[in-house]
Amino acid sequence: MTSVTNSRTGGCHCGAVRFEVMLSDGLQSVRRCNCSYCRMRGSVVAAAAPDGIKILQGDDVLTSYRFNTGTAQHFFCSRCGIHTHHQRRSDPNRHAVNVACLDGVSPFDFPEMPVTDGINHPNDTGKPMRLAGILRFESASEP
Repeated sequence: MTSVTNSRTGGCHCGAVRFEVMLSDGLQSVRRCNCSYCRMRGSVVAAAAPDGIKILQGDDVLTSYRFNTGTAQHFFCSRCGIHTHHQRRSDPNRHAVNVACLDGVSPFDFPEMPVTDGINHPNDTGKPMRLAGILRFESASEP
């Protein structure tokens, strides 16, 4: 893991899971998805480089969830329930990491968030991934 901006550490809420990740393009790829699972989970993710996630501790407490086609695998801590990362359906050799789990990063750091159309996934439609919309966050002014 070589690049300072692309190499990050993180973990789950309770601290049982710790990992190091090499992001594909830093935090330029952050996004949300409107598929049923991502919509309910509400996490913001960033793309990880191929083989870019290294579990430093807690591999034994990580568990996974698969649904629909069973291709994507969503990993979370079995103790605190926090989603840490997932293996992507569009390319099972690629992963995405929950930015809220990265040390020093918050999903609220991004004033605009692209939302991909996971409801009409390219693997189902045969068409390119499309943007479903933009989610915006505006900080409340101080009283």
